[in-house]
Amino acid sequence: MNLTENPVISQMSLMGHEEILFCNDQATGLKAIIAVHNTVLGPALGGTRMWMYANEMEALKDVLRLSKGMTYKNSISGLNLGGGKAVIIGDARSMKSEALFRRFGRFVDSLAGNYITAEDVGISPSDMQWVNLETKHVAGLPGKSGDPSPVTAYGVYMGIKACAKEQFGSDSLSGKTIAVQGVGHVGEYLVKHLTEENANVVITDIHEETLLRVSKQYGVKVVAPNEIYDVPMDIYAPCALGATINDDTLGRLKCSIIAGAANNQLQDEQKHGLELMNRGIIYAPDYTINAGGVINCFSEVEGLSSEWAHVKAGEIYTTILNIIQRSKEGNIPTYQIANKIAEERIAAVGIVKLS
Repeated sequence: MNLTENPVISQMSLMGHEEILFCNDQATGLKAIIAVHNTVLGPALGGTRMWMYANEMEALKDVLRLSKGMTYKNSISGLNLGGGKAVIIGDARSMKSEALFRRFGRFVDSLAGNYITAEDVGISPSDMQWVNLETKHVAGLPGKSGDPSPVTAYGVYMGIKACAKEQFGSDSLSGKTIAVQGVGHVGEYLVKHLTEENANVVITDIHEETLLRVSKQYGVKVVAPNEIYDVPMDIYAPCALGATINDDTLGRLKCSIIAGAANNQLQDEQKHGLELMNRGIIYAPDYTINAGGVINCFSEVEGLSSEWAHVKAGEIYTTILNIIQRSKEGNIPTYQIANKIAEERIAAVGIVKLS
């Protein structure tokens, strides 16, 4: 078989990836994939996700999309970082162990700083401490920048306000109905911001105990996971896994803004991004609005303060406003505007490095 006929390498070439590391360790049960998408702006930084994927090809597809998204996220946020991501195939509630994470850390270390990891779905800062025992290429550690979730949620909150400013004429969320899909680390912090501004919040999550706890703590309404798309709402905030904007849900969603923390929210970026614009729904490009977490990690890597990270995350408001305004002026979907901004910076820096 020629290299060009290899489906993995062909997919890497199609999406512009530099490197993929497949990790397997029978002793610890570790099965993981690390994808380095682009290192023009700096070392690839992106979190590690632990999820029980249906199969290895599903995991590969996810890590390829997520790592590319990190390249764009870091670029549009003005960070000197490239994009990468890792996924560990397994149940985060039953398969974690010190040995597994330390073995994963040795795989990360084998990339010699080309990839810096951090927490993502299914992973906690304490898990990263085990990884850190085997490699220094870790961010989001306790005692340093720590859990990036609060900064991510703050950035999403500011992005939602920017969307409201454009759609409703005011960035006040008081009285607005906002459906938050997923109330894990980021989703719960977002609910806190929204309820403090007197928004009418509806939540859902696949973990019932988390759902009930958050509902009780913040006094918000709960619906079943599949019912969230049918809630009469002003704003839909996807904060779980991706691809929830698809052929099925687009016909059900009753909102004029989509702005949340999830990655890869559009199942088909070109098709669904255009359809949202044609329907008059403002879409905040996911890797732009959820950049607070990587901003937090960057502050740790560069030795910057938590105050710097908070202020930088607040700038997401202005970035989202700019994207929406350029989208309206050119009648171009917001995801295309965001991609263009990110790609232009990478191209410009790439020219400087080659000269």
